Amino acid sequence: MPDLNTILLLGGFIIVAVAARYFAVFFARFKWPLITGLIFIGILSGPHILDLIKADAPEKLFFINEISLAFIAFAASSELYLKELRNRFNSIKWITIGQILVVFLLSTLAVYFTADFIPFMRELPVNAKIAYSLLAGTIFVASSPASAIAIVNEMRAKGPFTQTILGVTVVKDFIVIILFSINLSIALALINGNAFTLKFLFILLIDISLSFAMGLALGKVLQFILARRWSLNYKTIFILLAGFLIYRMISYFEIFTEDFFGTAISLEALLICIIGSFMVVNYTRYRAEFIKIINDAGPYIYVAFFTLAGATLSLDILIDIIDVALLLFAVRMLSLIIGSILGGLAAGDPARFNKVGWMPYLTQAGVSLGLATLVAYSFSDNGDEFATLIVSVIIISQVVGPPFFKWAINIVGEGHRKASTPSFDGIHDAIIFGLESQSIALARQLQDNGWKVKLVTFQKGINKSDYPDLMIKKVNEITLKTLEDLDTRLAEAIVCMLTDDENYHICELVYEHIGTRDMVVRLNNRYNFDKFHQLGALIVDPTTAMVSLMDHFVRSPQAASLLLGMDPDQDTMDIEVQNPNLHGIALRDLRLSSDLIILSVYRGGHQLISHGYTRLRLGDYITVVGSKKSLENISLRFAAQ
Repeated sequence: MPDLNTILLLGGFIIVAVAARYFAVFFARFKWPLITGLIFIGILSGPHILDLIKADAPEKLFFINEISLAFIAFAASSELYLKELRNRFNSIKWITIGQILVVFLLSTLAVYFTADFIPFMRELPVNAKIAYSLLAGTIFVASSPASAIAIVNEMRAKGPFTQTILGVTVVKDFIVIILFSINLSIALALINGNAFTLKFLFILLIDISLSFAMGLALGKVLQFILARRWSLNYKTIFILLAGFLIYRMISYFEIFTEDFFGTAISLEALLICIIGSFMVVNYTRYRAEFIKIINDAGPYIYVAFFTLAGATLSLDILIDIIDVALLLFAVRMLSLIIGSILGGLAAGDPARFNKVGWMPYLTQAGVSLGLATLVAYSFSDNGDEFATLIVSVIIISQVVGPPFFKWAINIVGEGHRKASTPSFDGIHDAIIFGLESQSIALARQLQDNGWKVKLVTFQKGINKSDYPDLMIKKVNEITLKTLEDLDTRLAEAIVCMLTDDENYHICELVYEHIGTRDMVVRLNNRYNFDKFHQLGALIVDPTTAMVSLMDHFVRSPQAASLLLGMDPDQDTMDIEVQNPNLHGIALRDLRLSSDLIILSVYRGGHQLISHGYTRLRLGDYITVVGSKKSLENISLRFAAQ
């Protein structure tokens, strides 16, 4: 049972961690990763500054690190899905080999030869210097799958270069954890003065073999948990508990083998967890659910882990070694350049890839910091100082790495970010793709409400004289030039009512090159919902729309009738705030007509539930309901003066 002091420490740490999650968001405004913010808040809350997290907290709360380390191994391995790596396997293989060999060798040598400038290594014997150098060299090989995936998603990057980046990043972390397990055993032997005898090598082989066997067993345990008909919350708890119990079991197993055989056998928890996760992802049908659990639980685990890691840093040492950290970062960057170029040449990659192939691998995060924390736990004498050195390099990588990553993606032309939204020209334009009864009815209803509408069709033999009240455009294919010829930059809304493939092609072109404010898609297959949602499209699913409509008529018939325009004297309208005189004014001070109600305010991609004290900003879109005459008046009031 935990003592009262541990419970109090845990309670205080939870409060700090929750606060850190919110304060760390401010770092995003400066384009810094969230992890950097969490580490900074941890340092600020630690014993060296505010002392909110006490000096004995890391030791008392180490179970948080154990849960987090197991989770980090699960997360790193969950991205290693072999079927997705086949297309770029040759490039992934050679670049991984090049980076591991060059980065490990140069980083290890750099740490060893700069030992005299590192306070805690200055007086160490040669064997200890070699041990810490081996561990640092191993950790510097790792990159950050989480950061890579976040940047790829942000830029909607896709292509062979992006596939190679993700593949190398994930494979490297998988191999690094295995390499670290071996080097940690060697480092312990060096520092403890154990000779490298056949007995040592035999025990090391047993350690690795039993760890692999336990990893396979853990994979079965995880599969059993995922197969239960439990809620995701319960499954998440049991998966985290399984990772934590691995660490507990290893401690007892080490004591048992020491007492029974006279030699301690130390299983590698990270290796066990990474093998278990690998088995679930590649050899069971629960991959999607497992990854969802990892993604949902990740933010909470990382907040606790990185905040606690920041609190453990020795601030005085951090200040003393910042120049060495910058030097080691430079050596790591140079070795990544050499390793990536050599690997790219061996793989036969294009020169434009090889020139920038090193840039995406600068960033480090969870795995690197997790391994540094493990060293701090394994070496009581100088482990904390070692972790401080590694974290210093990680922080530099977190600041410098993401911009280089984005730069590389843009240079090779695989970034697909959203185009800027065109300014409103004073006329509401809509373009509808597809000519059928529903699209025709929609076009006429929009025209009745003052919109200028174009109907676009692939159909041949259409007689435009059959639709004298509609503007119909015939096209042979959808290309960027076709969209430009249709004046899509003037449209406030684009409606897609074709097949899902055709709709997605249109939405993707509009998203990347046009930037139209609203894209409305009629969905044909629900399995395609997510890819349209990622483009920010407004999705109408015919299979559920009718049920939802009937539900609203049953529960709130007046509201449904109003929103559907069934009352001829009432309507709803989205209006952009373009009048600079209204910037900063509160809704309660607008002096609206008594027959107008503002339902919501849309700002920066987020919809706000409005109240009297909500202050308007230029570029806001407000949703207003009321009489048509009053809506016309307020739209003029909000227009540019």
